[in-house]
Order: sequence, then structure tokens, then C-alpha cells
Amino acid sequence: MSQRHPIQSSFPMLITTNIQGRKDIFFDPAAARIAVESLYQIQAHYPFFLFGFVIMPDHCHILMNVPEGGSVSKTIGIYKRAVSFNIGRGPIWQSRFHIRLAREPWLALKYIHQNPVKAELCVTPQDYPWSLASGRWDVVSLNDYQ
Repeated sequence: MSQRHPIQSSFPMLITTNIQGRKDIFFDPAAARIAVESLYQIQAHYPFFLFGFVIMPDHCHILMNVPEGGSVSKTIGIYKRAVSFNIGRGPIWQSRFHIRLAREPWLALKYIHQNPVKAELCVTPQDYPWSLASGRWDVVSLNDYQ
């Protein structure tokens, strides 16, 4: 049995996970949609607070918090396997992911939302369909978390 990492309950976490070889798998809208929908499917079975996300062509950023009793490693591992399975490809992800505490969650959320603008995939965060900033997807407000 793995032990829960002590930082998991402290603050929302900014998770970054990359595609192997930084291939642009999520440049395909069907694959990007599956990546978003898989996030919500996993959340239904392994609850976590989802504050923000963006699915970039070759990586994902997720701002989340896993409640007591859950595991961020398990949640992200299941998410990555689900996306690979749902898009019908073998393992697509790098084996690890990066995690940072978001001591200032609003700044992390701004970073996530600005990622496609900085990559010149859109003009404003609201224009990018594979981000929470688009207004197309559900979220828990940071004000609801406390």
C-alpha cells in the first residue's frame, strides 16, 4: 500500500504530463476531445477537485486537488491509461509527470489559460476549445475549495 504524499492535502496541484517524444497527438480535435472527456470520466470514479486544465497538442496541464483517501499518482496514472485506450493507441505518455504546489492557485490558473495563447494556437484563452477557459466544460470554483 502506498503512502499518501503529505503535500496532497495542502494546496491545489499543478500537474503537467507530456506525450512521448512531444508528438502533437492532441492537435487532432477528436483526440483532444477524448482527453478532456476522459478527465471527467476519471473524476466520476476517482473524485478530485478540478480547478482548471488545458490540453495542448503535446502535453496537458491540470490544476487539481485530490481529497484525503485519494492519490494523485493513481489518479493521473488512470487518466493517462484511459486516454491512451480511448484514442485507440498504445502508451502515448512519458512515464512520469511533473507536480507543483499551487500556493497561489489564481496564478497557476492564469498560466494554464495563457498556455495556448503563448503557443500561438489562439488569440484569447476563451478561443481555445480544449481548455476550461473556453467555457465549454464544468469546474469547481477555487472559491468553493476550502
